[in-house]
Amino acid sequence: MSAAPETCDLLVIGLGPAGASAAAAAARARARVVAIDRRREIGVPVQCAEFVPLPMGKYALDSEVFRQHVVGMRTVLPSGERVASDFPGIMIDRAKFDQALAREAAAAGAVLSLGTSLVALDPAASLATVQSGGMERAIRFRALVAADGPHSRVGQLLGLPALETVDTRQYTVPLLEPHAYTDVWLSREYPGGYAWLFPKAGVANLGLGIDTRFAPDLKAPLEALHAQLAAAGLIGREVLARTGGAIPVGGLRERLVIGNILFAGDAAGLTHPVTGAGIAAAVISGEAAGGSVARHLAGFADALATYEEDVRDQFETTIRRAVERRRWMLGYWNRPESRADALHRRGWIAFPEYFGEAGSELATA
Repeated sequence: MSAAPETCDLLVIGLGPAGASAAAAAARARARVVAIDRRREIGVPVQCAEFVPLPMGKYALDSEVFRQHVVGMRTVLPSGERVASDFPGIMIDRAKFDQALAREAAAAGAVLSLGTSLVALDPAASLATVQSGGMERAIRFRALVAADGPHSRVGQLLGLPALETVDTRQYTVPLLEPHAYTDVWLSREYPGGYAWLFPKAGVANLGLGIDTRFAPDLKAPLEALHAQLAAAGLIGREVLARTGGAIPVGGLRERLVIGNILFAGDAAGLTHPVTGAGIAAAVISGEAAGGSVARHLAGFADALATYEEDVRDQFETTIRRAVERRRWMLGYWNRPESRADALHRRGWIAFPEYFGEAGSELATA
């Protein structure tokens, strides 16, 4: 006879910013929360450039999390022109950031289970099977928050379409001089993405994202940029750490709520399809998901539907524009226009051209 399943009010899959925020919000409302993560150490490995916008300051200014302030962004166009923009923010230690959010969830009463993977899901019975240390156990839930990233296991088990992604590769390198800007390079060498240098006190995150349908090799262009910046004396030649991962770029899922299952953060497709920014949206959607579950448990019949409506109201217009602009640009990567500044100005958020209409022709190219 199999053991009776554990029970909880909310089961959270994934303890990144979205999952930890959802667990904390629901636990504060006295819901019985179980949150699992397949990693044995929260936030590790870091797969992030580690920049957050200023409104995230209340989460990012903890002494363990904060690394440095950023005053703006500098965009380098294919011609070599550099354009400074007002995009201030904060560089963080992403692992410490995630761990701090998870500690808040645990302090609020959530039960965290690390090194634990979701292996089966019966949505009709509200029953999940999870595995830890080679042992399986069943958990019955009243609601579930899927916060398990762009390759969401929950989405797979529900038979949902995979999210469109781009691949990233990043080095952490010594920073040889003070640097207060995030630097971004736009080029046909980085089709469907861009390259970046984000300063983090005495080190910097140097990376790029590429749509590998156009250029399958991420290492060679990153090595070339590393050598260029090292020769200029900005960064050291040593690579202190390497990481990489997938970023969802196809926009929001068709449905964010399926029965009593809610999607949040990257698993919901909330990452910006052009910039790749997703931490703020993850925290906001996670808090909203946890709060909506708490209201659902309290008897508010429309609470889960309201979550979907609120998230779409806040993010969908911006994300839809980015999806449309990105897909428009993809049609030019193998054409001469991809060498022109005009194309990249239309495809990057720092320029006013980005917010205009993307026509079929580049009159100013």
